[in-house]
Amino acid sequence: MVLVLPRRGTSRSRLLRSALLVFRGALLTGAVTAICYWLRFNSASAGLLFLIAVVLQSLDCGFLEAAIVSVLATAALDYFFIEPRFTLNVDDPLDAVTLACLLTVCLVITRIQARSRGRDRELRLQRNTMESLYRVGQELLALAPAAVAGPALLEPFVSIFELSAICLFDAATLECHTSGHSRGDLAGKTRNAFILSEDAVYPDQQIVVRCLRARSAVFGAIGFEGLRNPELTAPALAALAAAALERARAFRSATAAAAHAQAEMLRSAILDALAHEFKTPLATILTAAGGLRATGSMQPQQAELAEMIEVEASRLGDLTSRLLRLARLDREEVKPRLEKIDAAELAEMSAKRYSRIWPDRRIFFRRQGGYSEVRVDPELIGLALSQLLENACRYSEPDALVLIEFAEEEHMAAITVWNDGPPIPAGERDRIFDRFYRGTTAKKVAPGSGLGLFVARKIALAHGGDLSLADSGANGKSVVGFRLTLPISLNEDSHGSWEV
Repeated sequence: MVLVLPRRGTSRSRLLRSALLVFRGALLTGAVTAICYWLRFNSASAGLLFLIAVVLQSLDCGFLEAAIVSVLATAALDYFFIEPRFTLNVDDPLDAVTLACLLTVCLVITRIQARSRGRDRELRLQRNTMESLYRVGQELLALAPAAVAGPALLEPFVSIFELSAICLFDAATLECHTSGHSRGDLAGKTRNAFILSEDAVYPDQQIVVRCLRARSAVFGAIGFEGLRNPELTAPALAALAAAALERARAFRSATAAAAHAQAEMLRSAILDALAHEFKTPLATILTAAGGLRATGSMQPQQAELAEMIEVEASRLGDLTSRLLRLARLDREEVKPRLEKIDAAELAEMSAKRYSRIWPDRRIFFRRQGGYSEVRVDPELIGLALSQLLENACRYSEPDALVLIEFAEEEHMAAITVWNDGPPIPAGERDRIFDRFYRGTTAKKVAPGSGLGLFVARKIALAHGGDLSLADSGANGKSVVGFRLTLPISLNEDSHGSWEV
């Protein structure tokens, strides 16, 4: 429960007000006594007037003040109107009962009036609090979502609830925003409340701190100094602050999503433009090189150069097509068109093709038995294998060994591409398949976009398989491998092993 100690000034003013109310009640009792004595009322009539006076007195004072006036009225009735007069003695038992009933009725009425006024004060306080909370909510909603941070967010709380200071700790940015002047290290207390994930109350400093929660998770804390009735208002103010922060975060997420969608549209347009701009000159180069060789009037060296131009232009065309296809697959959902095909034969064809593209690498294919028929999209699987072989050749030294190995592993066709290349650090093995991620070693060896392995694994998963890292050490030299697995459609006798 939250406790706030009253100020000295407040205690003195209350004591003075109580004294004035008792003095007023004493004057009212004296006036009623004088009127009844002058008009020579009997005890019954005087008792009714005294009762009316006590009721009027209790309308705007507390129980203690009204009780004191009730005792004074009873004493005045006894002293001036009940025999023997001018004494506080009562001879007739009936008169004693009358005095007792008067005192009891006065006290009961006083108590009822005090409780009624207390409830009325509580209702007014709640109504005023709700109106203030409504105003805070209105001002927070009026703020632009991008401006819901720092002083702009705290200003409505300070101005409407007249706080000495307020502090907001945002766990997302690890920033502590403060408004006002704190005398009790409000920022430190707010930060500690978030670290401990517990609400805190400091009655002697009039500080209360509430944690900001969303779905049972603490994402910040807010502290108030000088907040009146914190047990009533602090939870609601914390909820408003949490809702404002969540609204700002949702706005930022929506803005980022819209920017990402726009970037995807721009990238699609750029890719289409690049496809046209690259393909047209490459086709011209290939046609010109083929035309030169077809003339037959060139020297052997010139023919060799023309053939080299044609081969390299064709290779550049293949690379361009593959990169554009990778970029498109990155933003689209992979939907393979399945057909039965020999996975080992597909791997062998890829090995032969890259033997021509990379003549300075020793590229071999080896089959270790097992049935190799799978239901896949040949174009997509070929694209994935091309990416693995391209990486193996690009990140290995000239005359290095690149081995494409086929095997059957637990009803899965496994194609592993091995190469003698730089090892992948342990801290990067879980991230190499992330989108746009490139390892520290890869950045130094060759350029790239960081999409190849991401899209290759995306293709494997779309076929019900997977792409994983398989590395080992051989003769003290690092051997890096990537294993592509695909589900086998049938289970028949395995075939032999052979190389190219």
